[in-house]
Amino acid sequence: MSYTTLDYAVDGRIARITLDRPDRLNAIDAAMPGEIRRAVEQANADDAVHLIVLAGAGRAFCAGYDLKAFAEADTPLIQDMPWDPMQDYRTMKGYTDDFMSLWRSYKPTLCRVHGYAVAGGSDIALCCDLVVAEEDARFGYMPARVWGCPTTAMWVYRLGAEKAKRMLLTGDTIDARTAAAWGLIAEAVPAGELDAAVERLAARIAAVPRNQLMMQKLMINQAYDNMGLANTQLIATVFDGITRHTPEGVWFKRYAEREGFHAAVDWRDRGDAIPEGDAATPRRRP
Repeated sequence: MSYTTLDYAVDGRIARITLDRPDRLNAIDAAMPGEIRRAVEQANADDAVHLIVLAGAGRAFCAGYDLKAFAEADTPLIQDMPWDPMQDYRTMKGYTDDFMSLWRSYKPTLCRVHGYAVAGGSDIALCCDLVVAEEDARFGYMPARVWGCPTTAMWVYRLGAEKAKRMLLTGDTIDARTAAAWGLIAEAVPAGELDAAVERLAARIAAVPRNQLMMQKLMINQAYDNMGLANTQLIATVFDGITRHTPEGVWFKRYAEREGFHAAVDWRDRGDAIPEGDAATPRRRP
């Protein structure tokens, strides 16, 4: 099976999936979600594989969706008004289900994070069973400030209500040390020790029989299904589409078209008030 956005290899009992768009900090394009799913399916079909290790090439794990392309150009996710929310939902739910293949994989999934796992990149990382990161790696969902809602909803299932609100009501990022202390990830280690820490944990898991790993994972995941994970993801995915078509979402898109994506992101993240309501209508400059 060939891939354009990632590399796939098997090393003994470990399948290794490496996101491979390093020039864009492994930003998510239209092909990547489906390729992640296909790579997971390939690993699940291989009886030699006991564990999947997911990583990113270059300077970061994943900096989120390639919003430079999505915000500065016409895309299927940005419709003229009136917009069809179910068309948007169909597309984004497909991406969400692709990411969740890591969560639903019969083989455990271990994510190695360096640099950034932010925005959509945090969705990918948090769909893995375990995350090990270098101490200075950053986690966050900045589009919670405008133009996004995390469709996997894994923030609340990993952090609980209060800390999930702390992250999603601000769009702030945290380092891996804080993420580990809060329970968002399994472990934070110095950068020079990241590979050794990942390999040590991977070897420990890979030594367990496949059926044992599968049963433990299914049992734990069933508890989250009973807590309403699927229903939460449904509403989160609908809300994600709405965020791109509110007055504020339209303002962000038009501002990115006019001033450039980086200028729009700077406004979003620096903490200044984001125009809303009448002030966000595209007839007025922010």
